[in-house]
Amino acid sequence: MLPSHLNGHSPLARRRPRLSAVSPPATGESEEAAAAAAPLAEHDRIYFQSYSHIGIHEAMIKDRVRTDAYRSAIMHHQKFIEGKVVMDVGCGTGILSVFCARAGAKRVYAVEASEIATQAHEIVMANNLNDKIVIIHGRVEDVEVDDKVDVIISEWMGYMLLYESMLPSVLFARDKWLKPGGLILPSHATLFMAPITNSERYESSVDFWSDVYGINMSALVPLAKKFASEEPSIEIIGGENVLSWPFVVKHIDCYIFKAEELKSITTKYKVSSMMLAPIHGFGFWFEVEFNGPSDPSDNSHSVLNPLNIIHKKRRRGSDDAVLLSTAPEDEPTHWHQTIVYFPDPIEVKQDQIIEGSVTVSQSEENPRFLNIQLDCSTGGQTLVKTYAMR
Repeated sequence: MLPSHLNGHSPLARRRPRLSAVSPPATGESEEAAAAAAPLAEHDRIYFQSYSHIGIHEAMIKDRVRTDAYRSAIMHHQKFIEGKVVMDVGCGTGILSVFCARAGAKRVYAVEASEIATQAHEIVMANNLNDKIVIIHGRVEDVEVDDKVDVIISEWMGYMLLYESMLPSVLFARDKWLKPGGLILPSHATLFMAPITNSERYESSVDFWSDVYGINMSALVPLAKKFASEEPSIEIIGGENVLSWPFVVKHIDCYIFKAEELKSITTKYKVSSMMLAPIHGFGFWFEVEFNGPSDPSDNSHSVLNPLNIIHKKRRRGSDDAVLLSTAPEDEPTHWHQTIVYFPDPIEVKQDQIIEGSVTVSQSEENPRFLNIQLDCSTGGQTLVKTYAMR
């Protein structure tokens, strides 16, 4: 992860690259076909290149919440994997492919665009799984695989769920290779938001300038406010920082979702403050679920009702499907939470209504970047702010 202006974490170069061909494509793809593949856009080239760095993979694998959730999901759905064909979209080091092979998969097509595919191939050989796992070095949009697959697995989530925009690659693989009734892991994803209070954070980055070693540097306070509220901050907050029940920004069913829907997502929100406190901004986080290929009884997914999702979150028990959560009240992950700060805090009372709208859209300059427009009204005060997540 790259340093950020607020806490040492910039969004870019967090997520796994989607996919460019270490072992020769096991599918018989010709050199001519490979040469004919569309050239990479510059933003894709930089993105994939960043995932050749071992540090990114180390951070992801050492995130035990993340890695254990995927391993648990694979074992939870072993009956769908054993003896079946799996595609790992953006396999990185190949760890999820190895988990699937050890769960009994007949064949795993592990597709990776960055140069880490070379080491992934060596890892497969070192673990004597070259008869099961085929590393394909290439973008999933460019490679050819002759088989249809029974399972697609991918760790595609970026900061704020949608940053780096890898989900379209998973949907591309779904539409091209997944058999009817096949399994997608994770199956569902939900992006949440809530107003947050964080006086300590605000004081350390803004109020700090009022008195520095006895020197009045308050002339820098306006600049500090501007700087703090220009871009989202990737940091860890706790449940005590959250002022209301979370609101669902977007729920994604990976079995039916369309990539075009990612271009712009708008939702209106209305929440009630649970305490007397200043609002310093809004926090965003996500959860992903690893449900089976058909869960017809789960109406919260079929109707995408935000209230149903929140109620399900409240009553979730240990017997439910495997869940990976990046919520403030849960064990921290390398995704942390994404915070958009206001230039100035807004005081709210307990039970005060906070409402408005939020739009999350792909940047025109680079679809892997996000633009966030937040409208917030409470207690007669209104704030309209745009943030660029680059």
